[in-house]
Amino acid sequence: MAELTREVLIKAEPSTIFAFLIEPGMQSWLGTDVEFDARPGGIYKVNVVGDHDALGEFVEVIENEKVVFTFGWNEPGHPIPAGSTKVAITLIPEGDDTLVRLVHSGLPEDAITDHENGWQFFLDRLATVAVGGELVQ
Repeated sequence: MAELTREVLIKAEPSTIFAFLIEPGMQSWLGTDVEFDARPGGIYKVNVVGDHDALGEFVEVIENEKVVFTFGWNEPGHPIPAGSTKVAITLIPEGDDTLVRLVHSGLPEDAITDHENGWQFFLDRLATVAVGGELVQ
């Protein structure tokens, strides 16, 4: 199994960004439908761009610092089944900015590139909405 790391520096405080990781604000940058309960053992379900359901559960939630959840695709026969991998998003203050570090572990080697590209796309979207910007649809 493999691991990927993606980072983005956002001109916002950790508390501003954290709200987009645990509240329905996640829908504004990550998916079309969001169902989750951001506490250990709570559900993590996101319909990503209308076609695919990511499904897992929250493992760790530390206010304004870190969110960890299991992740996989809720599709029969998918090589990354629901809840089979782990995503950790850490918020690291850097002056007036915040470094958002996403580490996705437990991925098959042949899925790294797709998930690197996907997470970078979505982290860039998070960077836009976290500072009050609008996304191009």
